[in-house]
Amino acid sequence: MDAYLYIKALHLVAVVSWFAGLLYIVRLFIYHVEAEGRPEPERSLLQSQFALMERRLWYGITCPAAIAAAGFGLYMMVRIRAWEAGWFQLKLVLLALLIGYHLYCGRIRKDLAAGRCRLSSVSLRIWNEVATLLLFAIVFTAVLKSPWAAGKAMGWVVVVAGIGTWIMVMVRKRRRASEASRRASGVGRRAQEP
Repeated sequence: MDAYLYIKALHLVAVVSWFAGLLYIVRLFIYHVEAEGRPEPERSLLQSQFALMERRLWYGITCPAAIAAAGFGLYMMVRIRAWEAGWFQLKLVLLALLIGYHLYCGRIRKDLAAGRCRLSSVSLRIWNEVATLLLFAIVFTAVLKSPWAAGKAMGWVVVVAGIGTWIMVMVRKRRRASEASRRASGVGRRAQEP
């Protein structure tokens, strides 16, 4: 059997691992930032634990998987002269965006570890969705092998993701309002008791 298929399989495993690392590390960033609102000593314990988890994930999975994905991808690109195809040129642009995303996540990790990250949990939640959109765009481009078909598919993904996000935000707002209402009514009853 051709070695190319084995390299392709390894490339896919590395890409899956890379995205798993990117998606999980931003989730850890969110928890790390939200721990800032906790009282001491809980805050310090949580933040040091999240910093440790982030460092281990970054150097143990995310970066090695990115390097492996790039190495196997480069082999395949040269082997099949992929740069000659229009769809692959779009994929290269998307990969450049993904590498930028990866590097910025590394900067966020360092800032959090140093205690100087100014991003909110809301902005990090939005940032986490960027990786998902890149994943969809790269996969659709590679599978459909047509920039136009991939663009059309991505349009639908963005519409569905936007509607889903809007629904989740509305549900969350209602849940928070309901919880606040219950807390307020509970406090009022306790204050009225003799």
